[in-house]
Amino acid sequence: MFIHQYKAWPNLTWEEKALSKMLANARHKQGRLLGKMEGLGFSLKEEATLYTLTQDVLKSSEIEGEILNPDQVRSSIARRLGRKSQG
Repeated sequence: MFIHQYKAWPNLTWEEKALSKMLANARHKQGRLLGKMEGLGFSLKEEATLYTLTQDVLKSSEIEGEILNPDQVRSSIARRLGRKSQG
């Protein structure tokens, strides 16, 4: 079911305590992941960022019905990030 199909849309309600707990847990895990990535070194963190951005662009384009060349997207993003090597 899509969010706009709910009977109460757009006047949705939620349990703040339960939601806050889940958001705090997600934020904690995000912090731990970032800490681990920093421990792995800058190049690996940069590579993970490049991969994630490339996947975001590719998937967003697929939603719009456009299929892009992954290597070209990766190369373009790497250039925009100021990265010399796109490998």
